Amino acid sequence: MTLATVTKRSVKSPPRPARRGRPPTGQGAWFLVLPALLPILVLSVGPLLYGIALAFTDSQSGRTAPTRWIGTLNFQDLVHDTLFWDSFRIGLLWAVGVTVPQFLLALGLALLLNQDLKLRWPARALAIIPWAMPEVVVGIMWRLVYNPDAGILNETIRDLGLGDGRDWLSGLSTALPAVIVVGVWAGMPQTTVALLAGLQNTPRELHEAAAMDGAGAWRRFLSVTWPALRPVALAITALNLIWNFNSFALVYVLTSGGPGGRTRLPMLFAYEEAFRYGQFGYAAAMGCVLVAVISVLLAVFLAGRLKGDEDA
Repeated sequence: MTLATVTKRSVKSPPRPARRGRPPTGQGAWFLVLPALLPILVLSVGPLLYGIALAFTDSQSGRTAPTRWIGTLNFQDLVHDTLFWDSFRIGLLWAVGVTVPQFLLALGLALLLNQDLKLRWPARALAIIPWAMPEVVVGIMWRLVYNPDAGILNETIRDLGLGDGRDWLSGLSTALPAVIVVGVWAGMPQTTVALLAGLQNTPRELHEAAAMDGAGAWRRFLSVTWPALRPVALAITALNLIWNFNSFALVYVLTSGGPGGRTRLPMLFAYEEAFRYGQFGYAAAMGCVLVAVISVLLAVFLAGRLKGDEDA
């Protein structure tokens, strides 16, 4: 036996590393995704498909005759329903009227909370309090604020000698603006949090370099802050438009769609058709139209984001 043979046998080769498991494919991947996918199918996709099917029937509450398939008759009636299109117009006014000032005020508040100020953390906590309150509680609280007899708003107007106040939620010209104010107040915290997160991701060195170059505050905002904040701003604005257009609980508690339908949003109109008048099929057709509108808004937003990513 040679020395080379003895050396070769005495020196052990290093152990092989453990083979890592391959990522699951096919049935294994579906099995892992199923726990998260099943609630979505049961609670979202299932009711959506059922609502779409219901829109093509004459389903009504308290009806003893079997439900019939009537095709697109509900949608044909909806095209000529001026009350629905009025509610649709009011919904657009509400969504835009809430989203735009909501974004502007939240942007200012986020810029303020991003500064190195004293008591910054308590101020941030106070800023998200409206977001933590349920919409029903917010509606009840603001009904007390707008109370024509003992509300804090009218009491302040009287104390300042500006008049006797008015019934804000019952006036034909003041109901929608009053509700918009509440919507802005209730939804501003989530926009503030999103914009504040975007501001904190902006490198501080860029601001310092722009300041050394002689750029003022407004110039630094346009050149440094806004380009970094723009993707977050577009995303939160699109989501706010969709959320606000689908609002229900807040307006229902404040005005129930009154006075005279001046605050009747599309979701409120569909709710009344279904649960006040029992027209389930007709209300489902309204829901289908609203889903289609929201889908178009999402498609436009996603197309714009994808185009922006390709240009970048």
